[in-house]
Amino acid sequence: MIVYLWSFLIVLCLGLILFINRYPSFGGSPSKKAKENYQGLHNYLAGKFVNLVPTKMDMGATNLFSMLKEYLFEGKDLNPAGPIPVTQINWNKIKSGEDSITWLGHSAFLISIDNKKLLTDPMLGPIASPVSFAGSKRYNYSEDMQDIINEMPPIDAVFITHDHYDHLDYPSILKLKNKTAHFFVPLGVSAHLIRWGVAKDKITELNWWNEAEFQGLTVALAPTKHFSGRGIFNRDSTLWGGWVILGRRTRFYTSGDGGYDEHFKEIGKKYGPFDITLLEGGQYDRRWSWVHMTPEQAVQAHRDLNGKTMMLMHWGGFTLAFHSWNDPIERAILEAQKAGVNLIAPKIGETLFLNSDQYNPPSSWWEL
Repeated sequence: MIVYLWSFLIVLCLGLILFINRYPSFGGSPSKKAKENYQGLHNYLAGKFVNLVPTKMDMGATNLFSMLKEYLFEGKDLNPAGPIPVTQINWNKIKSGEDSITWLGHSAFLISIDNKKLLTDPMLGPIASPVSFAGSKRYNYSEDMQDIINEMPPIDAVFITHDHYDHLDYPSILKLKNKTAHFFVPLGVSAHLIRWGVAKDKITELNWWNEAEFQGLTVALAPTKHFSGRGIFNRDSTLWGGWVILGRRTRFYTSGDGGYDEHFKEIGKKYGPFDITLLEGGQYDRRWSWVHMTPEQAVQAHRDLNGKTMMLMHWGGFTLAFHSWNDPIERAILEAQKAGVNLIAPKIGETLFLNSDQYNPPSSWWEL
């Protein structure tokens, strides 16, 4: 009987490996040469990338059981009661030459800095998963976000913070790869893009604190406290981070995902002050507090960064935690008011000029 059980497990594992290797949405893996190049890096140990500080990742059986119980019996208002209205995008405003920002939901933004059109974490697909039949589905939007890609002007650069499915989306990259001039990614993430048909010479990989010049912009990858992986067998095989983008008029920062820690102060000292910071604070839970921030921590991170205007992200797109879907923005607004932080909350699809419109007060559009 034991022999049959082991045989079944071996066949199951082989089947999983074959499926992952043949199914493109899982992405690729860093080459042997790339892994050799990572050896000796301060954030690469024993074949995996690591955080600046030791970070607990294993939640344990008790927490896993409590998550299942909470999901089945205690979850309340996890999804919007009705469709989320997407504002018709004002392409003329985006093409005007003014520095601007347009939220596309969750952590995806279309940004114009020095008349360069930039996309961050353009997850515009319907499901955050490698397969279409299982995973976290996008909330019911009034517009198909993938259709918006077809309307976009040519994109100068796409910035990916890490390779999780709610940030790096295979169908979106397929639509973007021929209209995007360049891709900036953390170490190892190029393996995914190359498998999906992005030319190698269109990709720049950076380690934490590395900088690059791009069409007059200074870009840098900043550290975060998180993890990576798109499959069962490639946990932390690629790096994660946040992006600093410095233009003539706008100093911009997006955090990607990650828990609160001292790195925000370091980033603020090196690159601040920032005109605008995009900070994740929308999928929090006591059981994974080390890799995601609460809204209150996001506000503190903005202060550490020496930011002028803040926007909360990583919410309004998918349910990945067990709080109500609009709890993040309501908590963030309260904390920002206490701390004297200028927080904006535009509608999805709304474009704000970064020299004036970012001071508009939130409209509470999420009260559906």
